[in-house]
Amino acid sequence: MKRTLSILLALTLFVLPIHAAPNVNAPCTVLMEKDSGTVLHETNSHERRAPASVTKVMTLLLIMEALSSGQITPDTVVTASATAAGMGGSQVYLAEGEQMSVHDLLKSITVSSANDACVAMAEHLCGSEESFVEQMNTRAAQLGMTDTHFANCTGLPADNHYSSAHDIALMSRRLILDHPDIRDYSTIWMDSIRDGSFGLSNTNRLIRFYPGATGLKTGFTDSALYCLSATAQRDGMELIAVVLGASTSEARFETAKSLLDHGFANYALTDVYPDSPLPPIPVLLGRSDHVQPQLERSCRLLLPRGSTGSITTELTLAQDVQAPVDVGQHLGSMRVLVDGELRDTVPIVASAAVDRLTFPSIFSHLLRRLFMAD
Repeated sequence: MKRTLSILLALTLFVLPIHAAPNVNAPCTVLMEKDSGTVLHETNSHERRAPASVTKVMTLLLIMEALSSGQITPDTVVTASATAAGMGGSQVYLAEGEQMSVHDLLKSITVSSANDACVAMAEHLCGSEESFVEQMNTRAAQLGMTDTHFANCTGLPADNHYSSAHDIALMSRRLILDHPDIRDYSTIWMDSIRDGSFGLSNTNRLIRFYPGATGLKTGFTDSALYCLSATAQRDGMELIAVVLGASTSEARFETAKSLLDHGFANYALTDVYPDSPLPPIPVLLGRSDHVQPQLERSCRLLLPRGSTGSITTELTLAQDVQAPVDVGQHLGSMRVLVDGELRDTVPIVASAAVDRLTFPSIFSHLLRRLFMAD
């Protein structure tokens, strides 16, 4: 089965004007699309630099993974140690022995970049910040972050603590891709903790002033200068703009805005489907005569705006399948090509299970057919 769909992407010119290269005023940058992980623009993207509090993206990722696994809940109570309470830099001034929920600590980290909240969470999850940092480095390796080594969970200046714009985009992508509910925290402009007695104000001003902003994390130290991982979504497409080493706060935000504007103006996601419903596949010796195939996942292609692309889909389906059939059993695939170049392969799987007929049921089935034939 083969389907060709010609898409006149030039029509999208009426949505947004095409922008030239972004105005970059920082030594290291990356612009990445979330779904595909495609890098749309980069400048010195693998240069190792101090990441300052953008480090906390990895801290947040591990916390969100602990929430997803059930290790903790938003209501879990965390007790601050003397070490956590003694952290400098940005903080919410935890007192030794003070108890705070994971929910409020997440708000403190995401909105106010609180170092004491980071250490309190690290100690609660792993027993010590050192053990937590080991997990940070392990996770970084799993994500392919080859330009990164963490020495702490806060981003405070430390020897052998570095990352790159590319690696920060990778961990930012994993956070927003796997844990979209981080937006419940990263989009907060102003809030409070301690029953309203302590106010929080977001260090990422794009949350208020950039349309579609969804997060994510700012950073600054004298050695790292001004850093930012900024995420934003429009028309179903979410982008990640990373800026490292900007000379001023204004420069990092303006560079991030220019990167995001460039991405939204020049690229769009296109959903790809088969041209007609997938036909049922006959099941041999099954309690049901057919099983309905379906795409295992959706397919979205990132394509330049203003260009004409020919999207071709090629379907390969099993002619029949023998029972038993499991839910999700592989039944074929859909190959997706753009101008003849393979861009994606989507598995086609069974939408339901089909049990195998037993010998008595086969005999009964044959009898029914015999009588129906008469």
